[in-house]
Amino acid sequence: MAQKVAAVTGSNKGLGFFVVKRLCQRFDGIVYLLSRNKERGLEAVRKLNKIGLKPEFHLLDVSDKESIKEFAEFIKTKHGGLDVLVNNAAIMDYNTVYPTYEGAKHNIDVNYRSLLDIEKYLYPLLRDGARVVNVSSMCGHLSNLRNKKWLDLLTKEDLETEDINNFVDDYLNSVKNGTFRKEDFADEGKHAEHRVSKIAVTALTMVQQRKYKNISINAVHPGYLKTDMATNGVRDPEEAADLIVYLILDASPNLKGAFMWDNKKLVDWYDVDGDYYYKHED
Repeated sequence: MAQKVAAVTGSNKGLGFFVVKRLCQRFDGIVYLLSRNKERGLEAVRKLNKIGLKPEFHLLDVSDKESIKEFAEFIKTKHGGLDVLVNNAAIMDYNTVYPTYEGAKHNIDVNYRSLLDIEKYLYPLLRDGARVVNVSSMCGHLSNLRNKKWLDLLTKEDLETEDINNFVDDYLNSVKNGTFRKEDFADEGKHAEHRVSKIAVTALTMVQQRKYKNISINAVHPGYLKTDMATNGVRDPEEAADLIVYLILDASPNLKGAFMWDNKKLVDWYDVDGDYYYKHED
């Protein structure tokens, strides 16, 4: 029987690093620590080696399609498949509340569009019963939106990836041509780019789960973490890692297409009037 394989994107620091740490402690298989920077990735591996843990390292830049293809080919050749995938890599320019078009596009390319390439090249390698966790955030709940057209689109029962892409493009075009409206979002549209990218991530989770019925795909809001992006965060990333690992190792395999909150409760993503949206603190 093939050895089980797990991979965590963006895991040289923060939440991803601690997910790798926890998996090395509990997962019966090989754990890949993935980073777009070789030096930082290898340094993270050395840190874990010092406490007796032995993850493998591989380069992966989620914003580079060729890098994703190379990693997929490596996994296919060496292991034949993948059992766990944590899509954690993400960016946010916390200090730029209303970004330029270039800034907004970069956020969405890394946080959302990269997942489309990951689906294309890595999902065919996911074995039956595999677990996928898409790291979303409170920005990824539908209550962050106020635009009725977008809400009607995203709550369709037959939502498809193309619909999500249309939503994302609609927002980006508004920034590009100067028609962006703060009232289309909660909280005066602060960090609308991050809300859009993470809503797209959560929506994609639902779409993917309908397509890949033989695996479990769930989204999670890990909490408002203390990170390089948000130094005023309130939750320790190591604590939040336990939530990700719960979804991978402990949750029922029948938990599919769900959105789990940081308190381990399942929230209704479609509760557009709920108080789940992100509140930016100046």
